[in-house]
Amino acid sequence: MTVFKDRFLGKVALVTGCGSGIGEAVVRRLSAEGAQVVLAGHHLGKIKAVADSLPAERTACFEADVSKLDQIEHLVEFAVGRFGRLDVLINNAGVSAPGTLLEGPESDWRMISAVNIDGPLFLSRAALPHLIKTRGAIVNTASVSGLAGDWNTAYYNVSKGAVVNLTRTLALDHGADGVRTNSVCPSVVETPMTAERREDQAFVQRMVDRVPMKRLARPDDVAAAILFLASDDAAFINGVNLPVDGGTTASTGQAAF
Repeated sequence: MTVFKDRFLGKVALVTGCGSGIGEAVVRRLSAEGAQVVLAGHHLGKIKAVADSLPAERTACFEADVSKLDQIEHLVEFAVGRFGRLDVLINNAGVSAPGTLLEGPESDWRMISAVNIDGPLFLSRAALPHLIKTRGAIVNTASVSGLAGDWNTAYYNVSKGAVVNLTRTLALDHGADGVRTNSVCPSVVETPMTAERREDQAFVQRMVDRVPMKRLARPDDVAAAILFLASDDAAFINGVNLPVDGGTTASTGQAAF
């Protein structure tokens, strides 16, 4: 892991879904680069386990379900009250479930849309007044499944497509306010969220075969892109949905000659 010393010194970052995987990697890198970090998650024990290994004076936890508007508002109030400002919002919390439109139960759609769409939309709304004051940044975790469709994940594809267009919308509406909004669009990442699917070695091999770099993404691969987009190094990058996929979306999908 390459750490850029003090790149986020004096800045306050709020990260959702950071008890493991991409979110945990993001939190650890932000802290290593000087940020004060608020970890938010639905499972307090998981985020506290991450927070306990970070500097106590620069770290805080808040248990919140990002699908609940009242909890979102309290989360932002907590972050600003704890550290006095907000510079970076990382909308990383997300869920998935397999199934085509005909197969997926309505309950799966309600869960996925509430977390993956309502979460980043309303958390961004709650955070924007504070981010405008600091001329801050929002980075959403979308997916290559939001740039093009994937088989057998209908609800997830739709939700991540919404995140992609939310990113563009916020960039247009609030760029003049000094707030940049971008997203990362990973392919399959080696995280607990994909662990069950990765038990199928045939599936893993099919995925790897589609990646020009011949491996799956790792949490740090995605975290590095998120930190770049959140940092002043990306000061004129706004409204970008950045694939972090080893070149997967560079292909038309046709078989190699």
